[in-house]
Amino acid sequence: MTREEEKREFEIVIDVPPGYREEGRLDQFLARSIMNATRSKVQRGIREGRVRVNDRVITKSSHVVQAGDHIVCRILRAPPIEAVPEDIPLDVVFEDDWLIVVNKPAGMVVHPAYGNRTGTLVNALLHYVGASAITLADVENGDDDAGLSTINAAPPSPDNPAIRPGIVHRLDKDTSGLLVVAKDDVTHAALAGQFAARTTRRDYLGIVLGIPDPARGSIESNLGRDKRDRKRMAVVEPPQGKFARTHYETVAVSENLALLRFQLDTGRTHQIRAHAAHIGHPILADETYGGADLRRFAHSRNKLKFLRNLVDLIGRQALHARSLGFQHPKTGSAMTFETTLPVDMTTVLERAQIDPKSY
Repeated sequence: MTREEEKREFEIVIDVPPGYREEGRLDQFLARSIMNATRSKVQRGIREGRVRVNDRVITKSSHVVQAGDHIVCRILRAPPIEAVPEDIPLDVVFEDDWLIVVNKPAGMVVHPAYGNRTGTLVNALLHYVGASAITLADVENGDDDAGLSTINAAPPSPDNPAIRPGIVHRLDKDTSGLLVVAKDDVTHAALAGQFAARTTRRDYLGIVLGIPDPARGSIESNLGRDKRDRKRMAVVEPPQGKFARTHYETVAVSENLALLRFQLDTGRTHQIRAHAAHIGHPILADETYGGADLRRFAHSRNKLKFLRNLVDLIGRQALHARSLGFQHPKTGSAMTFETTLPVDMTTVLERAQIDPKSY
């Protein structure tokens, strides 16, 4: 290892829970447990002697993980991420001197990070406001000429070197809908305060498998990283995780599907997706949370084929951030924005014979 690599290296420690019974391969376990890790990169790290299990270097990816194992991985930080302006079309719903409200399409990542250094909403926003490329140094020094806020835009941790100018809140890559973006730090701080105080209003529409009973209710739990798969969130017992509350209401139903309106009181990672799965009605086509496990929702081969066709049709979790409300930080006015459902979700609903007037 070179001296430069030593400077870029940090450790991730994983303690396998006592209840672990899968006895899976080391490479598979680490790929699930480490954010932004791929199996090929994990296998390379194992071959290079970067993984110790119970203080012993393991160089075989097929090593079996056991309950209680203490795993230490030496990880190289990726080169710094630079956010570069890109001429990508944006659906701007509202704009003034202080903020932008944008309707993000499904498939667009919000900010540059591992595996998504270009093509993100931030890249598009930088071009839209006429800004130059932004580096980590610009963010740390508070670039006043960026055209987007730089407060809280620095990487949140060494293994997640994202640069997030302007981003007050996020949507998952495959969730479409409304986001508010701040142009300056004062606006950003005020908006972030509203999200923290839970005075904003965020309503989503989602298509779920099955029909919830009761038709409306609230889901309250703590959410934390799933111990078996770090890329998922799971309901955990306090004091683990963070409190999350989601309200839902059934808007319309068909034989196998339901259209739900979700309202967030909190804004945890994957909150709606994890809570929908927790009550047994995952978001359609959400592979991470069981939305592609269709057999228990289909009572015949024809129904199973029908649902599979819908999953193939939409190709992403059927979730859309439909409306967004907040108080304008500068004027004090109450601002409310609403969008229509994207074509892929309306097509699914039409094929499921759900009346378009219902939503």
